[in-house]
Amino acid sequence: MSTVIAAHTADKLASARSPPRRDESRQSPLHDGLDSRTASTEKTVTVLEWDGPNDPGNPYNWSKQRKWLVTAAALTSTLIVPLNGTSITVASAAINEQFDVQDYSNFSNSYWTVTSWSLGGALFIVVLLPIMEDVGVRIGYIVTYIFFLLMIIPQALAQNFATLVVTRFFSGGCVALLANTISSVIPDIWAGDKARNRPVGLYIMLYLTGSTLGPPLFAPVMEFIGDWRWIFYIQLIIYTAIFPLFFLLLRETRGTVILRRRAAHLRKTTGRAIYTQSELDSPPLTQRLLKAMTRPAYLLFTEPVLFASTLWSAFSFGTVFLFTQSAEQVFSGVYGWSSASTGYVQSAIVVGEILGWGAAMYSSRLYLRSSTRNTESPGRPIPEARLYVSVFASFFGVVGGMFVYAWTSYPHIPWIAPAIGLAMVGFGIQVVISAVADYITDAYAASDYAGSAISAVAAGENLVAAFLPLAAQSMYTNLGFQWASTLLGFLALLLSFAPVVFIWKGRQLRARSPFMQTGAQGKA
Repeated sequence: MSTVIAAHTADKLASARSPPRRDESRQSPLHDGLDSRTASTEKTVTVLEWDGPNDPGNPYNWSKQRKWLVTAAALTSTLIVPLNGTSITVASAAINEQFDVQDYSNFSNSYWTVTSWSLGGALFIVVLLPIMEDVGVRIGYIVTYIFFLLMIIPQALAQNFATLVVTRFFSGGCVALLANTISSVIPDIWAGDKARNRPVGLYIMLYLTGSTLGPPLFAPVMEFIGDWRWIFYIQLIIYTAIFPLFFLLLRETRGTVILRRRAAHLRKTTGRAIYTQSELDSPPLTQRLLKAMTRPAYLLFTEPVLFASTLWSAFSFGTVFLFTQSAEQVFSGVYGWSSASTGYVQSAIVVGEILGWGAAMYSSRLYLRSSTRNTESPGRPIPEARLYVSVFASFFGVVGGMFVYAWTSYPHIPWIAPAIGLAMVGFGIQVVISAVADYITDAYAASDYAGSAISAVAAGENLVAAFLPLAAQSMYTNLGFQWASTLLGFLALLLSFAPVVFIWKGRQLRARSPFMQTGAQGKA
């Protein structure tokens, strides 16, 4: 989510259910020549709010054209920045030869460059994301993007393997921050689940396809140029060329930051003690950082629903990275393909992910329709309705695809058969990760634990993406192509029962959780 998940910036998706509104029971309008409406809470402190529901500075009030322009820029970033993660896998043999790195029959040392990338993502999400929430979308994105570009330069010029491993740790962390910063744009400017449905679905799909497209897009570099450094030279060209687009189009979308800047300007020009509610309520940064680092782990190991959901989503996301290893072993071992050709075949996963986006959109429609039959909180969608389509996607897509991939990997069976298995898994991955992100957000929506819960999921996804592929070399060598993929299929089968249990007993499970009870009762 990974991230991903990161997919969503959870506190935004959980709390930004409707546009900010003034609390009429506490506020009395005080214009005093100010551009925004204020309310006195004490004799000397004034709380700044929006200047009515139609305040043009409120991102919810932007024109639809402007919203889609900003969203398009954000989604473009979501697609291209993850390419840095997996693109290096098509050059593993060339990098090993230049830096004398040894891949053994039971372990692939070349994969440490991707493991460090994913570990950076897991750490940066937990530790640095709260700081990004303070500085705002625009400044946070631009600063992180520039540092990301600087980290790609030593990857292109590296003179030893350690340089690649270290610098990719930081570039992976930057990608995680960029993706989560971009994901917050959607709930910042689109009000309500129905309005966010399409852009959120596109965000998750583009992040996954961006993570998957690295090998097929950069395989021609190794096939026609033959110099692995051009993988990073091309990335530098792309990322530098498109930076002006982000600089011009990505404006500040975070309402709390916009108001905070207004308040700071008014304090400076009027000399009055004018603050936003978020400034008054926000604890010190050190306290928030400590909570951001400890609360996700605490929830993960005390909340069975969150633990099972994290395992389910993390395994699905980890298979994207695992296929960068297993596809080369299978298609080169069975069909004698070159490393570049095995990179191309991974585009089948992308096809599946795009098809999965359509299924995820249908899932969102089922979720919204469930509000008419919700006896727990009438008028509100049922959280477990997020999971209906994911059951089919998990059993048919991830599990079925793994078995197809396993038992069609024979020389006498055309290559398209295991490629179809890859596409099926891609379909399942897209729906599962979307469902988990939405379900966890809804389950914790009315409490202040949603951000920590999603951080746990995102960190879990990055950790599994870091370490699961390290087992691929040993599994596919010792168990054989068929039984290695079959083992993964059985693991997926076990995890696929999680949504079935949630749909069956989700209401009772939420009622037993002290962190989800508020959400279960439907409170705002």
